[in-house]
Amino acid sequence: MEKADLIKLALSARQKTYSPYSNYAVGAALLTKSGAVYLGANVENASYGLTICAERTAIFQAILDGHRDFERIVVATRDGGSPCGPCRQVMAEFSLDMIVTIVNEKGEIAAEGTVLELLPYAFTPKNFE
Repeated sequence: MEKADLIKLALSARQKTYSPYSNYAVGAALLTKSGAVYLGANVENASYGLTICAERTAIFQAILDGHRDFERIVVATRDGGSPCGPCRQVMAEFSLDMIVTIVNEKGEIAAEGTVLELLPYAFTPKNFE
């Protein structure tokens, strides 16, 4: 799947968020190395700690379907905001080489790089070896 297609999917997922508290809608489109695509949207809760981000929603759905190898994730926000720390850590669990593309609400690329670039010195399963 092309990056442009993933951007469109992330933007469409952004329209399905439940974000009444922050009004900061985030959509994500995750591409597995086998070519499967998973969408995610942030889902907020009045108890903020129970909120889940779009990135983790997409990754957890892929994991439930048996995928562990990810190629790219596109994250769409109003202003090209970057993934939070917990999302970066979840991404690092599975692939430091995964490409993260961050776009604004117009689909314009705000930033792009690897998970390792987003989270240098990441704590990963290798730390247990």
